[in-house]
Amino acid sequence: MDGLLNNQLFDVRLSLAKPIGKLMETFRQAQCGKHLKIKVAALILFSSLSLSAQNPKAFYITADRIFDGEVMHTGWAVLVENDKIVAAGPKEKINVPANAVKINYPNSTLTPGLIEGHSHLFLYPYNITDWDTQVLKETDAYRTVRATVHAKNTLMAGFTTARDLGTEGAGYSDVSLKRAINEGIVPGPRLLVAGRAIVSTGSYGPKGYDHDQEIMLGAEPADGNNLVRVVRDQIGKGADFIKIYADYRWGLQGEDQPSFMLDELKLINEVTRSSGRAMVCHAKSKEAIRRAVLAGAETIEHGDFIDVETGRLMKEHNVTFMPTLAAVDMITQYRGWKKGVAPDPANVVNKKKSFKAAMESGVAIGMGGDVGVFPHGENVLEMELMVEYGMKPIDVLKAATSVNAKAFHLENQFGFIKEGMKADLLIVTGDPSQLISDLRKVKWVMKDGVVVRNEK
Repeated sequence: MDGLLNNQLFDVRLSLAKPIGKLMETFRQAQCGKHLKIKVAALILFSSLSLSAQNPKAFYITADRIFDGEVMHTGWAVLVENDKIVAAGPKEKINVPANAVKINYPNSTLTPGLIEGHSHLFLYPYNITDWDTQVLKETDAYRTVRATVHAKNTLMAGFTTARDLGTEGAGYSDVSLKRAINEGIVPGPRLLVAGRAIVSTGSYGPKGYDHDQEIMLGAEPADGNNLVRVVRDQIGKGADFIKIYADYRWGLQGEDQPSFMLDELKLINEVTRSSGRAMVCHAKSKEAIRRAVLAGAETIEHGDFIDVETGRLMKEHNVTFMPTLAAVDMITQYRGWKKGVAPDPANVVNKKKSFKAAMESGVAIGMGGDVGVFPHGENVLEMELMVEYGMKPIDVLKAATSVNAKAFHLENQFGFIKEGMKADLLIVTGDPSQLISDLRKVKWVMKDGVVVRNEK
């Protein structure tokens, strides 16, 4: 988490630039020996400015409702100093510093900063440019420039943390984007990145091109003993976790079939865990999910064919499910489905069925929409579909905060509003525990104690 304070310090430097410039001119005059009193005053002022840079102002935040990551409260307040929450609870129990900035919006709800569990910042909607074209024809530089805009849009939507599941052909550009955000060069959520991700030879795309030419793939192929080298190489180049495509659409009829043997997945997981990282798996078919879970995957992405039995296996092994409902919904619409007019097509019916089975099984369900398939900044679409498919809004709020925080081992810093946590906060108009779409009505966003959006 090195560099998380850089955004805050960057803002402080900007705010102090002009007064310090004037101060240095005063120093130059004082150093000429003409104004001893001015010199002393300048030293005092400089010390004061330095102190204010080290101790940014406090924030006293109230709202009609405060969701702490697990429970919705009324009559609460939150006190932030520097980049931490130093108090959260009933208003009457919080001592408000005299210099605290008071934040309050009418009919508002305060939540932890939201956590996007499955994003692709280097992709954008396929109805604008298809996936093959993005991967094969767009340069990494062009895609990175677009990704900076996607990152900003994500942050402005109230998502202060995002787990990015692979650049899909842009190498380790996500590692550089993460660094740029941490250093305050561009705005965006703090990132957990996968780098290239890993696929089995022959399984992944782009496909359908002349085999006499070398086609760049959307992920790195590896098999057997070579998996050890590739996993270590991806870790060495900056991957925060290792993403594996445990199945893909390479069955005889184009259906999803497992792409790695169980022993291969176990080998990947052993190498990954020895570095203190987690293995996560793209897995749609029941057999691929079973193998991934038994091999040690911490999250299952997509899970299109989960049934109750598979969900219970995941629960038994403490695996979190990332449903990516919005990806299926939007891709189907891109292909001509008129949602709300035409009947649900088979893949949408299946997705609703599998999501219901997952809820029935009791497996932990996080929030991850596969955003990039649909526009960045529209991340709440996944949460709206989770409600549409049967989950209670309060549980969807948990999925995007405390559940994701626990799944990504961030629960000691993010995903909750309580003393000692990092000051990642979101204020929206309305009550998303009743109407999840109220999360779109963003009024105020704080990341690391720095206000990054403030609607009047």
